[in-house]
Amino acid sequence: MTAEDPEAESATPGVPERAKPAKAARREPPAPKRVMSIHAHPDDQEFTVGGTLAKWARAGSEIVTVCITSGGAGSNDHTPADMTREALVPIREEEQREACRVLGISEVVFLGYEDGMLEPSLELRRELTRIIRRCEPDAVVCGDPTMRFYGSMYMNHPDHRVASDVALDAVFPSAETRLIFPELLAEGLEPHKVRLVFIHGSAQSDTFIDISDQLEVKVAALKQHKTQMGPWDPTDMIAEWAREQGAKRRLKAAEAFRLMRLHES
Repeated sequence: MTAEDPEAESATPGVPERAKPAKAARREPPAPKRVMSIHAHPDDQEFTVGGTLAKWARAGSEIVTVCITSGGAGSNDHTPADMTREALVPIREEEQREACRVLGISEVVFLGYEDGMLEPSLELRRELTRIIRRCEPDAVVCGDPTMRFYGSMYMNHPDHRVASDVALDAVFPSAETRLIFPELLAEGLEPHKVRLVFIHGSAQSDTFIDISDQLEVKVAALKQHKTQMGPWDPTDMIAEWAREQGAKRRLKAAEAFRLMRLHES
């Protein structure tokens, strides 16, 4: 293991390697009872965590999908030149609802912020705090706001970074701190403590969800985003990503997370 490996164990002075106990294999955590998936755009969750959400939904989890924007800026590759933001928004919202139906998610919330223009504002944090207190999730799923670059060919979208950053700030401290946003108390929304945060796209992933049986469902959900996929079939790319993540735990297919355990159950 190298120094860059977040799972590498530090050497213990005076203790031979052979005397150290074997590192215990991490077990996959059980499906949380209530889950909130927070992302910037329609299709973000299907690309990244669709397999995990499908698995949890089939295990009985109650899942709420939160899209901060409705994807009105579209795709450079597949958006017609005469398309407007106003016309694209209802199309992308319906694509997201269809994708969620495939995954087994019944509730989708669109916050209506402008695609491509997200800022880490107190207004957005208040909105996410409001919905966390209303829905009281045990677990929140979001991206890693610290990741700017993935390899040498992809720079993380600024909306992704903002969505993740504000989601984490809403989880802690805002959702559980009584006198932050006291106006929410006037709405009858008491503080709520999120126990678990599953952060995808992290360089420090330590939790792997086996999605071998959900891979086809993940791809089927992603294909509902027709305005973004165009004629392209994402099957091979999604399968390859899942194989790469799964190989770290000898799984056929997986999705990887950095798991924050904020409170005991």
